[in-house]
Amino acid sequence: MTHPPHLEERLTNLEIKASFTEDLLDKLEQIIVRQQDQIDRLTREVLRLRQPRPEDGAAPPRDLREDLPPHY
Repeated sequence: MTHPPHLEERLTNLEIKASFTEDLLDKLEQIIVRQQDQIDRLTREVLRLRQPRPEDGAAPPRDLREDLPPHY
């Protein structure tokens, strides 16, 4: 059974699109993995920064306005 020529062309175009879609999906998956790694690192950094430093343990919180020069 022979297929019309346009059917063969349509099938070829669909195969090309499927190939590009698979490639795009692989790239997006790599991006997601990298972004999750970055989110994990940033989360750990935020947690580290929230922990009090030993030298700040007993000091009361400072009012940053006291550090401004008088002309502000």
